[in-house]
Amino acid sequence: MTQLEPKSARMLGFRCVACDATHSYEPQPYRCSSCGGILDVIWDDERIARSFSRELLRSRRERNIWRYRELLPVESTRHLTPLRVGGTPLYTVPALRRRFDFESLWVKDDGLNPTGSYKDRASAVGVAAALDAGARVGACASTGNAASSFAGLGASMGLETILFLPGFAPAPKVTQLLVYGARVFSVDGDYDQTYDLCEQAIARYGWYNRNAAVNPFLVEGKKTAALEIAEDLDFEPPDVCIASVGDGCIVSSLHKGFHQLHSLALTTRVPRLIGVQAAAADPLVRAFESGEALRPLRAGSYADSINVGTPRNGLKALEAIRRSGGAFVRVEDDAIREAQRQLARGAGVFGEPAGVAAFAGLHAARERGLLGPRERIVVVVSGNGLKDVEGARSAVGSVTPVRAEIADLRQHLERA
Repeated sequence: MTQLEPKSARMLGFRCVACDATHSYEPQPYRCSSCGGILDVIWDDERIARSFSRELLRSRRERNIWRYRELLPVESTRHLTPLRVGGTPLYTVPALRRRFDFESLWVKDDGLNPTGSYKDRASAVGVAAALDAGARVGACASTGNAASSFAGLGASMGLETILFLPGFAPAPKVTQLLVYGARVFSVDGDYDQTYDLCEQAIARYGWYNRNAAVNPFLVEGKKTAALEIAEDLDFEPPDVCIASVGDGCIVSSLHKGFHQLHSLALTTRVPRLIGVQAAAADPLVRAFESGEALRPLRAGSYADSINVGTPRNGLKALEAIRRSGGAFVRVEDDAIREAQRQLARGAGVFGEPAGVAAFAGLHAARERGLLGPRERIVVVVSGNGLKDVEGARSAVGSVTPVRAEIADLRQHLERA
């Protein structure tokens, strides 16, 4: 893999999502100097388009996020993780198409990334950016997936990781962190308190900040899912793309990816985005419906990865949904459990509660008249079901105990 053109040459600078101020390129930008708002990368798409094309992509054999390296904020190819991040399947799910009467429905299974979640896309870029900057230690706050992805990908490149999780984080996710050798702090508080402690620690100790809500480079890694979806559909993006929402980073990154492909003249449209929140953790749905400012609330959903009361990337998420002509919908926890069963039994995809919330949102959006049966729809499943086994157990029945005798087995089968 050849050395990349410096990212400072491929970027024009940064735009503040809150006040729209622009800033020149900086190696580690975190906040707008005018208002303290979060930043978004401005790419020099005119320059990139001179060499980045469909033909270039067809010539590349790697099936990971680095096939889009010109569109990523990485400096040195020496800092790219060897783990296969991205290149996850886009399933056609014919049984679900027939069952729910959708002519064109696909499921993007990002639970098949190295640590089992969509967050690996961000962490791969975060690790590379940290090493480009000469960092030895990185940190983030997480309900589990962002932390496990940073720990695993950091371990693959020798970057030390320090991670902060709220006490309710599922045991399998915490175990992942410890196996990867990360230093883990379980915070006696909710996610918002955990995040605030992490930010204070980063400011005090100077660690690299992997928090996607404030590090604009992380969204760029996540946008690669949109690039893959478009490429897998022969650069004819779907009409609608549906994803679950916690902090808001995934939906904003999907819009960023689809929008950049359109800016590069590789596609002819940008899909509508539908963001799905749990009814017990729905601050973005409320802000979208009311048209008022985002207001924090106390979250109470069992879907831990989207159980967020103060979305740190909320402004980007709202902007992405509105610019795409999409909408936010809310789903009850019971609907998420039902979606987990439907997706597993109808497509063989085992997603964690937060990941399958997007599939629950498919039904909610159709009930509201937001989807047509002939539209081309992609549902993004953002995490593997093994991330939260207890959550999955609450969605299914129990095993049937049986004696080691065929007669006893026959009795159970006949009663079924």
